Amino acid sequence: MPLFNELPASELEPIVQGTSEISARRGEIIFHRGDPCVGFHVVVYGQIKLVFVSASGVERVVRLIGPGDGFGEALMFMGQNYIVTAEALRDTLLLHVGRDVLFEQIDRHPGVARKMLAGLSRRLYSLMGDVEAYTLHTGAQRLIAFLLREWPGEAGQPFRIEISKSVIASRLNLTPEHFSRILRELSERGLIRVRGREFTVLDVEGLRVYRG
Repeated sequence: MPLFNELPASELEPIVQGTSEISARRGEIIFHRGDPCVGFHVVVYGQIKLVFVSASGVERVVRLIGPGDGFGEALMFMGQNYIVTAEALRDTLLLHVGRDVLFEQIDRHPGVARKMLAGLSRRLYSLMGDVEAYTLHTGAQRLIAFLLREWPGEAGQPFRIEISKSVIASRLNLTPEHFSRILRELSERGLIRVRGREFTVLDVEGLRVYRG
């Protein structure tokens, strides 16, 4: 992990002793909103979604987390309970780094703290981008931006998005109905082709200038 690449093996050993592996099957809850946060998680493989769940059971996906990415650092530093629920979208292996051993290493190696601050700052910057997208961009523009991020870069080359359309819609702050309507409009205009979870970008420039 980049977070710890400045530490010699002797200094990594205490962190290893305070780290545990968590294997989660698809659909398994890692933690619920309100559970105590006593460390942070890193995804080794698989995918995690962080969601707000309303009293009526409606989910709002706030973040999708893949291999190499972490979550929970901010609440760990604040000593707060989790404010979201974490669920595995596919079979996932996580590392949970305990707060106490990590704080000891931060006291000894300020470089670790700097790297964690840099990571949190990048995440804040990304969240601000989300706010901008929700307020200034149309639903179609948000979906197109998502598809172009996932697109491998070759027009006409199909690619799969393993997460469900309902999860994508929630992450983009769209209702499932609105999400489906946008996909249909883009398909009818010959900009994309959709077959289940397989997408094909047919007209890259057309997508980039489409405003919906």
